[in-house]
Formats: sequence, C-alpha cells, structure tokens
Amino acid sequence: MPAVITLDGPAGVGKTTLARRLAAALGVAFLDTGAMYRAVAMSLGENGWELPEAEIAERLSRLCFSLHGSGEETALAMDGFALGDELRSEEVGRWASLVARLPVVRQCLVTAQRQMGSAKSLVAEGRDMGSVVFTQAACKFFLDARPEVRALRRYHQLLSLGQTPQPLEELVEALRIRDEQDRTRPISPLKPAEDAIIVDTSDLDVEEVFAQLQAQAAACLRR
Repeated sequence: MPAVITLDGPAGVGKTTLARRLAAALGVAFLDTGAMYRAVAMSLGENGWELPEAEIAERLSRLCFSLHGSGEETALAMDGFALGDELRSEEVGRWASLVARLPVVRQCLVTAQRQMGSAKSLVAEGRDMGSVVFTQAACKFFLDARPEVRALRRYHQLLSLGQTPQPLEELVEALRIRDEQDRTRPISPLKPAEDAIIVDTSDLDVEEVFAQLQAQAAACLRR
C-alpha cells in the first residue's frame, strides 16, 4: 500500500524545501498542495473568490491535476502543464489563502489530493494534510516558526527566484495576516493534527530540521 507522510505548517516555514528533500531521501513523490491552491487561484483570476459558487464549481470541474516522478524530479501538473515558480509571488499567495476558504475549492482539491495519495507513496505538504486530507498518514509533522524568522526566509527565497521582495517589515505583516486567515477559516483551519510531531524551526537551520524529519519518518515507516 502507498505510504503518506504529511508536513503542515504556516506560510514561510520551509515546508516545500523540506518536503521535497524528504521525498528524495525516501524515494517517493513530493506533493506540493500549496501549489495546487495557487494554481486554482491564478486560474480563477483576481477576485476569483468572489465569483458565484456555481461558476467556480464549473471551472474546477474542468481542471485535472497529475503527479509524475519522485523526489527532486517530481512534477506536479495541471491540465498537462507543469506548475513552476510563476506561482510564488506574494500576490498569488494572498489569492490562494482567500480561495482556500471556499468549500467548493477545498472539496475539489482534497479529492484530487487523496486520489494521488492512493496511487503512489508521497510526502505531502500543506495546511491540513495531516488533520484533514490524510488522517491515516504513516507520519505527520507540523512545522512552525516565529513570523519574523519566516519573513526573513521568505525574503531570501524571493531573491533566489529573481523576484524583488517587499520590505521585510511588510513581509512580516503579510505573514501575520495570512496566518490569521489560515488559522481562523471555518473549514480546515491551520492547526496540528492530534498525533502530529511538532517541530519549531525558529532556531534551527535546514540541516538540523531535515535530520529530525528524516529520522522520525524512517522510524514511522519501520513500524
């Protein structure tokens, strides 16, 4: 049976980087669910979350997500087109957070995520992977860090992507707003699963966090 490992946590905590590395170490696929919500937000367009529910449902019914490869070579595609760094702007991230509040969007994407998880072993990162989507996952992690730390990491990530980031203080405020949206939404709010392993990454570097995740995941898979 396919095995699923989940990494949840707030924006800017390093989930994508760590989940991709963990998937590579375990030789399984990497599922970036945040990219799925960002892709849906882009496909709906600015203020797409204000469209009539019936129109959103009709548009989503035409979307098809697929997952190919494993580890660092995993490719997530929507309608046959690979999803890339064009989704990583702060604006699209804000749209995605608002779109994710809609029941019709969450229902569609949760179904797609579960279908991919039933087809192959994977490491899934997002906001509610362990608490809602993959409640029977072999191993669940919840990563967290102080907003100021996450904002600085996000600043350097945007620079590495060739983008011009907002001033650091604006990124901190944007993360606080995003956190509030994610933690207070009525459907699938951001919170650790009851059986999740919680890791505060504020004062740890990537290698230290990865070592913890790899050791814990290996132990879970041996059970």
